[in-house]
Amino acid sequence: MKDTHFVIVYIFFLLTSFLQSCQKAEKSQDQRLPNIIIIMADDMGYSDIGFFGAEIATPNIDQLAKNGLVMTQFYNTSRCCPSRTALLTGLYQHEAGIGNMVGDMGHPSYQGYLNEKCVTIAEALRSNGYTTLMSGKWHVGGERANWPRQRGFDRFFGFPSGGGVYFFPIRSGRQVILDDDPVPLDTANFYSTDAFTDYAIQFIDEHMASKETANAPFFLYLPHIAPHFPLQAREEDIQKYRGSYKEGFSSIRAKRYQKLKASGIVPEGFELTDPDDQVLDWNALSEAEKDTFDLKMSVYAAQMTSMDRGIGELVSRLREHEILDNTLIIFLSDNGGTHEAIDNAEFSGGPIGSRNSFVSYSRSWANVSNTPFRMYKHWVHEGGISTPLIMHYPAMIKEPKINHEVGHIMDIMPTLLELTQTEYPTSYKGHDILPLRGKSLLPLMEGNKREGHEYLFWEHQGNKAVRKANWKMVQKKGSGEWELYEMNIDRTELKDVSGLYPDVVVELEQKYNEWAADAGVLPWEEVESIRSN
Repeated sequence: MKDTHFVIVYIFFLLTSFLQSCQKAEKSQDQRLPNIIIIMADDMGYSDIGFFGAEIATPNIDQLAKNGLVMTQFYNTSRCCPSRTALLTGLYQHEAGIGNMVGDMGHPSYQGYLNEKCVTIAEALRSNGYTTLMSGKWHVGGERANWPRQRGFDRFFGFPSGGGVYFFPIRSGRQVILDDDPVPLDTANFYSTDAFTDYAIQFIDEHMASKETANAPFFLYLPHIAPHFPLQAREEDIQKYRGSYKEGFSSIRAKRYQKLKASGIVPEGFELTDPDDQVLDWNALSEAEKDTFDLKMSVYAAQMTSMDRGIGELVSRLREHEILDNTLIIFLSDNGGTHEAIDNAEFSGGPIGSRNSFVSYSRSWANVSNTPFRMYKHWVHEGGISTPLIMHYPAMIKEPKINHEVGHIMDIMPTLLELTQTEYPTSYKGHDILPLRGKSLLPLMEGNKREGHEYLFWEHQGNKAVRKANWKMVQKKGSGEWELYEMNIDRTELKDVSGLYPDVVVELEQKYNEWAADAGVLPWEEVESIRSN
């Protein structure tokens, strides 16, 4: 009996020890800092993913949305370089040195590369033990001294100086860089969207396989070129859509609008904007013209599908490593769909969609991409600055939710710092650092309210906007006239009420002018004058 009693006690001891070790392991796993992945699309309109109304097949992005937090009133800055700047630094783009694009325009706010008054997400997180990885399009400093590895990233694959590249041959002036040096390419099979995914997964695999880093968190920045022009995609992806866009611009736009309303992303009261006078009448086109437009949108959709497929591969790899639940994945776009009419003779001799073509999808399709809004990339009306924001983080976001609060791309930096308990520096490498302008979204991720921005401001090439609560005031370059909209009932900006509320116009204009002076924003005419001299 004594032996039996001893065995029972010993078994109980082993079982208790095992359970305690499991609890410790579980607690340790819960206390681990999250991995973070930011995926940015390029020139993707508000309604270009399935979850936001599109007929384009984006099942992997949609799945992130269905199981995460989706923000419907999230803003970028209306253009590529400024949005990347605000994202990476948590500041307005002018404060960080990229008030326009990457050309040096002769003024500190418009120098064309990240200045020394800011730190990037990578620089901040690396100070907290993160491995920092990037695969994709940089475009916030083309000179080697301003490349990703010089701004906090441990690994980098991609294009430092811009996008517009899918197949080989590479556009003139573009280099594919691995860390700090050009990398040889498999020219027959190279396709940038796939390559970005492949290297992102490779970087994660190497991180997880290394004894030095396997237990450390990682930050991956994956800014795609897709679906930015030129329209170039794999033929098998194009053929999935061929013929499906012959319904025409207005029909497809109307269907997207109905899906947006049905999902609750767009409230019932919001009216669909009319196409502007440069959007073509589908019924007035010849059959040959219709076929060309169908092909253009089919290629655009194929580019989206390729990006989505890569996101699915990335998520699968996270699952294989058993780190998906503890990884925050953020998806967004740098601006709205582009009106730019591109038909470049640099490449010729191939059909639209091939490696030998260089065209865009047209203003008419961009109007569809930006459903239900008006205007496009470059402008600061809703069509230019609105992006879906998807945040997928099972360890925290337990219930899927569509959120209608206002957020801005510069809010991502403070969100990540608060989530990871990373200190934001007041100085870095001997330079004073500007205080953050963004405000954390973490309360929303936790299911709570947050204290948002009292005012938000935009400026790009003379296009201006300011938002306070449900008021938004917009001014197009050169017009000199402010338009005022009530965003809670008219987010599609159809009814200018500036004449009804002159006191609001005065207040918002004063606040805009104060912000512009503080942030280093110059009148666009002055910027152009400095550049010409």
